[in-house]
Amino acid sequence: MVFNYIGKKVIRFFVDWGKVTVLSVKVVVKIFRGRSHTRETINQMVTLGIDSLGITVVTAIFTGMAFSVQVVREFIKFGAADMVGGVVGLAIWRELGPLLTGVVVCGRVGAAISAELGTMKVKEQIEALESMAQDSVDFLVVPRVLACAFMMPLLVGLADIVGFLSGLLVAVLSGNINPYSYFDSAESMLRAIDIWGGLLKGIVFGIVIALLSSYMGLKATGGAKGVGEMTTKGVVVSLFAIFIINYLLSIMLFQI
Repeated sequence: MVFNYIGKKVIRFFVDWGKVTVLSVKVVVKIFRGRSHTRETINQMVTLGIDSLGITVVTAIFTGMAFSVQVVREFIKFGAADMVGGVVGLAIWRELGPLLTGVVVCGRVGAAISAELGTMKVKEQIEALESMAQDSVDFLVVPRVLACAFMMPLLVGLADIVGFLSGLLVAVLSGNINPYSYFDSAESMLRAIDIWGGLLKGIVFGIVIALLSSYMGLKATGGAKGVGEMTTKGVVVSLFAIFIINYLLSIMLFQI
């Protein structure tokens, strides 16, 4: 029984990822060969991106402050207070900014995409679109993928700046760190790849969240219960993918 259960799960995993790959190829083809998606993409950018500014900023503020509290305390003990700005900058721009923004967007945007498309699927609105010769991937998935790909690096950049400045606030108030040394150490330790690499992570995370959430939404069956299950699964799978991809990108961008 145990091996039978594990076998079914493994087979289902590879089937799902095969279908996600097929969906990804369709999206790429539609982007370059399909109709213009400007209007729908802008609408999705507002819905999925602009409306996420508040939670992104709040997350970045308290992440930067919490990280700075720990760094300031330990670095002062070892007489390395002048390095606080560089360490906070590296942590925020390389990892914390992109990763936590991806988590926040996954929870808010990914759930919204899965729930919206899942509701359309169980209400047979997608079948109605296809009966009118409208491609569901072209009409529904592509604008959401483009919107997330465009908005995520902007949200990540905003989170990086806010997190870095909130770290400065804590460093100055709680550790009496000189603001000049904070910025000077960040300037000397940060490289261009640290900044652009974090923004690149944002683009990849946005595409992954939109694709996986759309796939789970289009897979929904069984009414409201099925929509809820696929929404939850979409968020969980997207989070797993983000953590794994973040690790791989960190190795490729910052270690090689």
